[in-house]
Amino acid sequence: MDAESFADRSLSQAFALGARTHASSWAAVSSQVRAGTQRLAQLHEQGLRFGEHLRAHGIGPGDIVAVQLPAWIEWMIAAVGIAHAGAVLLPVVSIYGAKELRFILAQSGAKLIVTPDRWRKADYAQTLAEVGRLPALATHVMIGDAAPGTVPWEAMLAPIAVGPAAPRSPDALALLVYTSGTTADPKGVKHSARTILSEIDAVAWSRRDLGAEVAFCPWPPGHVAGALQLMRFLVTGTPVVLMDQWEPGEAAMLVEKYRIVSSSFTPFHLSGLLDAAERDGRDLSSLRSCMVGAAPVPPTLITRCSAQGLKTYRCYGSSEHPTVTTGHPDDIMEKRLTTEGLPMRGTELDFVDDDGQRVPEGMEGELVVRGPELFLGYLDDSLNSAAFLPGGWFRTGDIGRLDQDGFLMITDRKKDVIIRGGENISSREVEDLLFAHPAIAEAAVVAAPDERMGEIVCAYVVPRPGASVDLESVRTHFAQAGIARQKTPERLIVVDDFPRNSTGKILKHELRAQARAQAGKEAA
Repeated sequence: MDAESFADRSLSQAFALGARTHASSWAAVSSQVRAGTQRLAQLHEQGLRFGEHLRAHGIGPGDIVAVQLPAWIEWMIAAVGIAHAGAVLLPVVSIYGAKELRFILAQSGAKLIVTPDRWRKADYAQTLAEVGRLPALATHVMIGDAAPGTVPWEAMLAPIAVGPAAPRSPDALALLVYTSGTTADPKGVKHSARTILSEIDAVAWSRRDLGAEVAFCPWPPGHVAGALQLMRFLVTGTPVVLMDQWEPGEAAMLVEKYRIVSSSFTPFHLSGLLDAAERDGRDLSSLRSCMVGAAPVPPTLITRCSAQGLKTYRCYGSSEHPTVTTGHPDDIMEKRLTTEGLPMRGTELDFVDDDGQRVPEGMEGELVVRGPELFLGYLDDSLNSAAFLPGGWFRTGDIGRLDQDGFLMITDRKKDVIIRGGENISSREVEDLLFAHPAIAEAAVVAAPDERMGEIVCAYVVPRPGASVDLESVRTHFAQAGIARQKTPERLIVVDDFPRNSTGKILKHELRAQARAQAGKEAA
């Protein structure tokens, strides 16, 4: 089946076909509270019942249903039921509190939400009470000990006559996912069945030579990477192992136990996995496709993986366009170290200047993309005019170019450019140099206000175990590398760890706020 016909269906049709074709395929969940394994056919049948109960609660085509669950089987059951009812799935990060939840539920107009009773430190009945009254939100379905006023999960799976799925266009809104909020308020990103299925198909095509694949998903399904991995199982039947909470030792054990073939990680996840495998003597040799992204990837991490026989490669994507480019395990080391890979099937790339005009071939510019998996637009329509160029090109906000072989090289984010005395400095370039410092394990670079220069380079670093680092050693390191003096950090802040979101991505906006606050204190 070609890519166009594969994506020319609703999610309910795609899920039904997946369940018929891959009935015995399985998903396994590693969890302290809801561990287990389930076959796709059984999961799908429960999802249809859930969908009929949604209808009984007044949910119909186009209605928004929020699912604030960890990576559990129940998340996928809910996804099937929401599609069956013709509703729109709104995944919510499971650790979000009242502030984030209030913004998302109010802006989206969600009519029903599914949560656990408690998970980790969260009490979801209390959280929803703190959110306050939302006129659109009528029903709270709760897994576990249902609080007063909520609908028990078991009631949503009770026997009920299952009718036909609600008709839904492949181009209608099917998934509303919010950006992770590393800058300002999160944005509601709209996807259709066509964009979702195009992504799933493109990923399957890029991994076509892996043979019998068992996938591992460390991503929370409140983020697009996790949601799409779980949907991939529902559509293609690719067996998947899930974790509801990241723990490196457990992850290394799961890779060995299930002979995991493919996974994607942030650098934070992958470094922890390697450390745990070395500590516990775990065998990671089955992991033949190991993608890493969502944050700057230290070349030393790729080299370390190669030394252990793991052919790690990089990728590039976003909530708006989930996978723009990807590397491949068989790419040469230089490409896996320095590039984000080649464009996915059907994806187009170009580069523009600040005025949206194409830059000469080979020159750096803002990356713009379009293709079958590109989102429909933001829920807040006021954001769309600045996000798109004529011709449907999406402005990523990332700076880069193609190398001579057509591989994507990302050099910076526009908002991560430090303007020191009128000169632009790439935070990515400075971070890459800091990664090479023998005493530094992790680094993040932001602009700090400076009365004389406007902005200066401020580096936050996590030292390697047992090592110490100071500004003088960093200056020496940069001087020995022959780097222009103005790119050398002028402020160094040593930390035990960084503020991160639930996928491990460093929250640079918090670091920027800290740098501004510190500069303000010094000025006073």
